[in-house]
Amino acid sequence: MHRPLVLAAVAALLCAGCSTADAGNRDKSAATSGSESSETGSAVRAAVAALREDSAGLRQKIELEGGGQVYGLTVTGGFDFAADKGHLAVDLPGGAIDHSDQVFADGTIYISGAQGIDEDAWGAMPRDRAEAHYLLRAPLNDPEHVLRQIAAMRKISREGEETIQGVRAVRYRGILDHRTVTLRMASDVRTKMNQARDTLGSDLPVFADAWVDGRGRLVQTRLSVNMSGMRSTVTMMLSDLGEPVRVTVPRAADTVPVTEVSGILNG
Repeated sequence: MHRPLVLAAVAALLCAGCSTADAGNRDKSAATSGSESSETGSAVRAAVAALREDSAGLRQKIELEGGGQVYGLTVTGGFDFAADKGHLAVDLPGGAIDHSDQVFADGTIYISGAQGIDEDAWGAMPRDRAEAHYLLRAPLNDPEHVLRQIAAMRKISREGEETIQGVRAVRYRGILDHRTVTLRMASDVRTKMNQARDTLGSDLPVFADAWVDGRGRLVQTRLSVNMSGMRSTVTMMLSDLGEPVRVTVPRAADTVPVTEVSGILNG
């Protein structure tokens, strides 16, 4: 496949329906060269490990930019990472389907507001069967997937301190390798990503940022890519660390088994 066609295909994976411009404008960062120090890498991985044993409120902002337009999704809710349960609300103002609710409990994801699922019903899918259909998106917006990618970031550099939600935090920046970027991707999407990597002769320029406060807690993450006239940024803000997360599981009578859920709201 020729390079322009591959880049256009990858750009389409960022946001269906967004137009693309010429290739170029890769993010420039010190993280693209050199190796991480043991201190920086350990700080990020320790913060991720601590959150996996805790709970948090979260707000995810997904920005997709292309063709002179910006598209925005939000994912809000709470997650008990230690108990593997949580609830999310996904919104896309102006979308054909503009809202979806997702509940995680007992190894299952329950989904409402998705194509093919009746208005008063919940689709039920095994959590480990969910797949990502867009670049930088998590399978059914699973925040644990984001943590797994952040923990795998490489060539990490310390970028200084910033104030995040009123808290001073150190910002760490790194890159994601191809294996991490394509983690849990649907096979057709992974094929296109593999073609893009082979044509470019290198991994796609995907950057990861993690903000860690003075108590070693992860307070914000960000994944970003800028290529082929398209920019995608996924920022997850964490709050109310340690607060209980209550989850209401849909009644069995209101659920239907599903084997696949796609669409921009669902990653």
